[in-house]
Amino acid sequence: MPRRPDIPSLFVSHFTVDKSAPFFRHLNRLEVEIGREDYRHLKRVELLDETPPEETFAAMEEITERVLDTTQNNYNRQLLFRRGIRVYLDVPRYTVYYRLPDRALRFIPLWRQKVLQQFFGAIPTATSEWIACDRRLEGFECRFEPDGSGGVLLLRRRDGIDPGTALLTATHGPYDPHTLEVALYFLRAGKGDAALINLGFSGREPLTDENLEILKGWGVPLNPSNIDVIYPYVDGQGHPYCYKMEEGFGRYAALLGLSAPQLVIDIHGCVGTRTDDYRLVVGLGGFPPYPRTADLGRMVERGGVLHLTPRPLLRRGLGILRDLSTEIYLQFCEEPHRGCHFFLLGGLQLIGRAIDPRTEVASLLPGEERTFLPSDDVRWLPGAGGNARQRIEAGKLCSDALCLHVEIPTAVRRRIALRLQEAMITDSLESSAL
Repeated sequence: MPRRPDIPSLFVSHFTVDKSAPFFRHLNRLEVEIGREDYRHLKRVELLDETPPEETFAAMEEITERVLDTTQNNYNRQLLFRRGIRVYLDVPRYTVYYRLPDRALRFIPLWRQKVLQQFFGAIPTATSEWIACDRRLEGFECRFEPDGSGGVLLLRRRDGIDPGTALLTATHGPYDPHTLEVALYFLRAGKGDAALINLGFSGREPLTDENLEILKGWGVPLNPSNIDVIYPYVDGQGHPYCYKMEEGFGRYAALLGLSAPQLVIDIHGCVGTRTDDYRLVVGLGGFPPYPRTADLGRMVERGGVLHLTPRPLLRRGLGILRDLSTEIYLQFCEEPHRGCHFFLLGGLQLIGRAIDPRTEVASLLPGEERTFLPSDDVRWLPGAGGNARQRIEAGKLCSDALCLHVEIPTAVRRRIALRLQEAMITDSLESSAL
């Protein structure tokens, strides 16, 4: 019997759902209702004409008990119990089936399928060889590495990786829209030679209002908060998938051919404090092991104002990010109750102050940990558990490795996605003209 999962506290939320109003969004409101993140392209739900035969389900992995044991949404748990729904995962294709007594539903990971189709011309179900992907990213090659939660896309420059360039990671994959596009934008621009892209939801996937209405019409009125009753949150041994990229960092680096990556830029999406927020927040660590200021550069204090001259590696990373926005904040914690909050100046110097998160940090929304600094009206995102694990694993390969946890607001990610699309259209036109 698998042990009961130990879900990281960062992902634990305590809330209740009003059964008379099951479609009220108790969590994830910042992304969906305020940030207007577009999740419509992530998955499709369909009602099958016929329920698959028993042998079809027998070839899949039944995850009903796993899902019921780990969901934090009691309403959804009781709904699955009440309707007699059994949940199955077709692991190679990463599709989920809801098997009801009288029908069957299927959830299809559209975004994942589209990405794989673009790079491989097909949807691989097993480990692939390295193949050229010039149609999507000239001069690069790609590889698919499967796992129980959607797999990982690996990208590297075909003629070799410069160890001095940044390794790009998009650890939340589809949950953070357009982080793949940001990674591709950097690769095209020569800002990096390799990237790791998570293709799975890891149990943290959103569910759009359109799909909710469809499900309601089919007699499965799921509540949209903290959707963790579709794709599994943990593996068969009860280990959470949420840190799979960070925990497997060394293995993925080896597959890329990187022995000791020095600079890692971990790309994430966030919702800013306003709709036109173009400010990047770069976190260096908010959880132990806390970063040491001496490892970041030379810091002096004058009249309560901190001045940080970044060391070359940090300076290089900040210079790469400058292409996304001219407004960049750098944040980290030196100890549990002492944080540092900096603004990046034009010459890549940093000026800021020390803060006490206990008194100076608040939440944008009641009941959700959506932290920001009211005095500056900017998000407080120094990097949490995933960043800590990535720093630990990267440090095993390179003692002075630097991991930048980059939170990019919605508006910036959309702008970069448009830039990338325009560049690809231009490439296509130039190619056809030849």
